[in-house]
Amino acid sequence: MSKTYYTTIGLEIHAELKTETKMFCNSKNDPDETRPNVNICPVCMAHPGTLPVINKKAVESVVKVGLAVGGTIADFTEFDRKNYFYPDIPKGYQISQYKYPIVSGGELAGVKITRIHLEEEDTATSKHIGEFSLVDYNRAGVPLMELVTEPVIHSTEEVGKFAKEFQLLLRYLGVSEANMEKGEMRVEVNISVSTDPDTLGIPVEVKNIGSFSSAMRAAEYETKRMTALLDEGKGDEIVKETRGWDDVKQKTVSQRKKEYSHDYRYFPDPDLPKLKLSEVFNLDDMRKSQPELPWDRRARLKAFGIKDEDVESYVVDTDLGAYFEKVIGDFKENKDSVVLASNYITSDLVGLTKSNPEAKMPEHKRFAKLITLVKESKLTSRAAKDILALMSVSGGDPEVIAEEKGMFQKNDEGAIKIIAEQIITLNPKVVADYKSGKSNALMSLVGQIMKESKGSANPAMTKTILEDLLK
Repeated sequence: MSKTYYTTIGLEIHAELKTETKMFCNSKNDPDETRPNVNICPVCMAHPGTLPVINKKAVESVVKVGLAVGGTIADFTEFDRKNYFYPDIPKGYQISQYKYPIVSGGELAGVKITRIHLEEEDTATSKHIGEFSLVDYNRAGVPLMELVTEPVIHSTEEVGKFAKEFQLLLRYLGVSEANMEKGEMRVEVNISVSTDPDTLGIPVEVKNIGSFSSAMRAAEYETKRMTALLDEGKGDEIVKETRGWDDVKQKTVSQRKKEYSHDYRYFPDPDLPKLKLSEVFNLDDMRKSQPELPWDRRARLKAFGIKDEDVESYVVDTDLGAYFEKVIGDFKENKDSVVLASNYITSDLVGLTKSNPEAKMPEHKRFAKLITLVKESKLTSRAAKDILALMSVSGGDPEVIAEEKGMFQKNDEGAIKIIAEQIITLNPKVVADYKSGKSNALMSLVGQIMKESKGSANPAMTKTILEDLLK
């Protein structure tokens, strides 16, 4: 009888904070710097006799995140030395937080959070060229925040959902750009597989993950790997270790045995003061000054009655969301107009700007006027799309464009009938298809009439006229 296996996942997410300077010195924090070892100084290079000074902005950023997820903000916190030697750690230890994190608890995207703390300073960047390894210390000492979830995730979809929502939160709060492709946000997946839903299996940590999809695939691969070993009676081959994700081979590879906390020999950093956060920050004022958060914006936009995928587009792309809200400013109480505007923005306007490098968003009041003309049946959908294409490149007033190009909707039965008779004569095969029972053929004729009339013929009237002529 086959066994049932239960997968449990916890996440550790690191994010570089968006500050002017590094965590403990005045060296510039610039993730876009390409020249090696430019943003360094005696402090971040750990020269003898130098002393660190805490970056208040970095601590404030972590507090903001903690407030947003409903965590408990510690009144007392301190920094610890996390001891390990590696070429990308100038001091031979990393200043982190162990016993007293800034944030405890909280929840995001339905996942409970264990803690959020400052791991204080990022490592340098190692570059391997042939037989040589070079180290760029520009990143060394950059403020690094770490979020640790509870082991309560049970599907790869939840992994992606949580990581994306956390990235959104960081961007909404303005504390991090969190670009995974630049290494500004890094997701580590801790996975265990067990035959008992109430007992965790041996945890394996997967690093070297460069995208949300890779995080999901890594979790999926590791789950299958451990399940297969358990099925084969080789459970003893599952060990607590760190594995790396190989994006080319789409598999994990063993890197090293997983360290325990005592391996790092944590102890309070003697060069840094203890912090009593209530003396540094007014938490009530910080709560009141928080921007609209992603989930709040999502709920507010859904109330307009627009499609869920449109809502998500506006939540993720805040510039597009702001444009949408400007467009509907004059008619936001009219849900039909709001939905119509949203459809044109996400389906047509976004498509135009992606396909044509010269296309851009029209002035929002003119776009709103275009929507009003469609809503008042002065423009057909076809004409509106054509006018929008012109507006996205050359600007202009939609009413003026429609007048100049004869695109206002025509309800002249006689004029439409003349065009319809011409189209019927030119398309005997389509007419034959329609008369043989292929009803879709009629819409082909409607489309040709719309094209001939530059989108101005009333579509409903056109269809009725065609049906009468083809009886």
